[in-house]
Amino acid sequence: MKDPFVLPPVPWLSNLVQPWCDSLNLTTLPLHVHEIIASALLYTVVFWPISPIVSKILAPEHYGKLSRKKRLNWDAHVVSMVQSCLINALAIWVIWADDERRAMSWEERVWGYTGASAMVQAMAAGYFVWDLFVTSLNLDVFGLGTLAHAVAALLVYSLGFRPLVNYYSCVFILWELSTPFLNVHWFMDKVGMTGSRAQLYNGVLLLATFGICRLVFGTWQSYLVMKDLLLAVNASPTFEKEGLATMMYVDSHTTAPWWAAGAYLLSNLTLNGLNFYWYFAMIRAVRKRFEPTREHGLVTEADLDLSTVGTGVAEKQQARRRKA
Repeated sequence: MKDPFVLPPVPWLSNLVQPWCDSLNLTTLPLHVHEIIASALLYTVVFWPISPIVSKILAPEHYGKLSRKKRLNWDAHVVSMVQSCLINALAIWVIWADDERRAMSWEERVWGYTGASAMVQAMAAGYFVWDLFVTSLNLDVFGLGTLAHAVAALLVYSLGFRPLVNYYSCVFILWELSTPFLNVHWFMDKVGMTGSRAQLYNGVLLLATFGICRLVFGTWQSYLVMKDLLLAVNASPTFEKEGLATMMYVDSHTTAPWWAAGAYLLSNLTLNGLNFYWYFAMIRAVRKRFEPTREHGLVTEADLDLSTVGTGVAEKQQARRRKA
């Protein structure tokens, strides 16, 4: 499937990055660098001025009282909300509409390329370019952990432009299907809806989507990508199907280097381990809002952005008992 992005590649921009891409073997990046820049600019505009303007209209009592650090954090969550909804919708559409992608063999899943999958990959990379830029400028707010995550994610998505496992770009985007519910949960805490019925329903959806998309689907797909990569290490495409458009950027000398397979293995093991840790931490965080007799404070905003865990309905009830 051809790249459906609204703007075609910009010749002068592609030519500008071509020597750098050649030196790093990022063969298809010149075709999509404009999409990375466009998506990074989109998220920049959402971060400022759109988020401050809309937030002052929709939540004037809450947003207007925030300090600089908390306001930046709020705006970053707005960007995360927009990005996760947009990229998930695009990934699902490409998985459904891209017939070439759906018919790929294991060799094509490793070395193949479709413009639509690469567009999704480029727009995800654009988000992490924005994330890297904003985090670097506000390190006192977001911290070294967020900076490291932006760097690592950007490097992993960049490898797809070799092309390498371009097929899986849409697959792993679907890990983010739980992110909109996580952001809604965070905003509910900020606007005084902690412990509300709406937050309970949202919390159930958050845990369900996180468990299905990351723990079940994500772990299975991590196994499949590593299985494909291990078959490709020190091997080359056999080109059993002649004239494949999806294999236009590789030849009989192409291989999957050990370091790339190792990078994917390490990142997948790390992220899957974190997913299981985060899931059980989220369960504790959600339960604390609706179990008045439980102790509070084990999970903080720094853990999962599930902030104000210790300021919910249960603590208010305990305070009333102490006054009585």
